[in-house]
Amino acid sequence: MKNSEIKGLSKEELVVKIAEEKENLVKLKFAHTISAIENPTRITKVRKDIARLTTELTKLKAQSATETK
Repeated sequence: MKNSEIKGLSKEELVVKIAEEKENLVKLKFAHTISAIENPTRITKVRKDIARLTTELTKLKAQSATETK
């Protein structure tokens, strides 16, 4: 997922997307534990996507907190 796509999401969409990606990460890890997945770098990519989404969500929360002051 590109940063430009992430920045276009609302808070609610970010929360949903984070939950989806975390679920995807658990499935990938489980599949890799059972038998080696074809491309294990997908696990790293999903972890980085979750981090990007979480960072953007934190920025939006901080921004809305400063606007309400």
